[in-house]
Amino acid sequence: MPAPLSVIIPTLNAAPLLPETLAALMEGVASGLIRELVISDGGSVDGTLEVADEAGARVVKGEAGRGLQLAAGVETAKGSWLLLLHADTRLSQGWSDAVLAHMAASSGKAGYFRLAFRSRGVSPGLVAGWANLRSRLFGLPYGDQGLLIHRDLLEQVGGVPPLDLMEDVAIARALKGRLQMLPATANTSAARYEAEGWFARGTRNLWTLARYLMGADPKRLAQGYERSSPSRN
Repeated sequence: MPAPLSVIIPTLNAAPLLPETLAALMEGVASGLIRELVISDGGSVDGTLEVADEAGARVVKGEAGRGLQLAAGVETAKGSWLLLLHADTRLSQGWSDAVLAHMAASSGKAGYFRLAFRSRGVSPGLVAGWANLRSRLFGLPYGDQGLLIHRDLLEQVGGVPPLDLMEDVAIARALKGRLQMLPATANTSAARYEAEGWFARGTRNLWTLARYLMGADPKRLAQGYERSSPSRN
C-alpha cells in the first residue's frame, strides 16, 4: 500500500456538518489508508472541536481564513499524501479505492473528485455538470471537490496560499496540466444555493471568480462572500 494519507479539513462552526463528513471517511480508516485526520479550526464557538476530539483528530487552532487554515493543517500533517477536504463535503462510497489507485499510479498529478450537490432537481444537476466540465476543460476544480496531492508536488507549486478566498483556484492554476478527476464523487452542501437561488448563487460565484482572475483582493472578495453565505464550510 502507498504511504498513508493525512486528511485536512478547515472548519469554522461546522458542528452540524462535520459528523457526516467524517463518517464518510471511515472506509479509509478501516482500510488503513488514512494515517491521521487534521482539523484546522478558525475559531469555532459551537461544538466543532468536540466533534473533532471524539473523532480522534489532531486539532490546529489559528486565524480564520480557509487558505491560512489549510496551510496550518498541511504544516502539522505527517503524511506524504494529503487530502484537502471541506467540512460540508461527503465522499461517495468507494472513494478510498479511487484514492489508492491514484496514489499507486505515481502519475505526478494531483486528483480531485466529481462534484454533486445534496439536493434534488434540475438546477443542482446543471450547476454540478458545469463545475465538472469547467474542471476538465480549464483545470479549475474548486475546493468543494477535494484535492488529493503529494506533499512534494504541493511544495513544488508553492504550497497553500494564505488567502481568505480563492486559495483553491490559486492552487489549481499552479497545478495546470497536473490535475486528474478521480472516479468518485464529492457530495457537497447546497445550502448557499438554496438560500439565494441557484441562478443567483451561480452568477455570484462566476463574478467572484472573474474578479479574482482580474486581480481583485481576495480579502475583499471573501468579505462579500461571507455576507451572502449562511455557512462558510
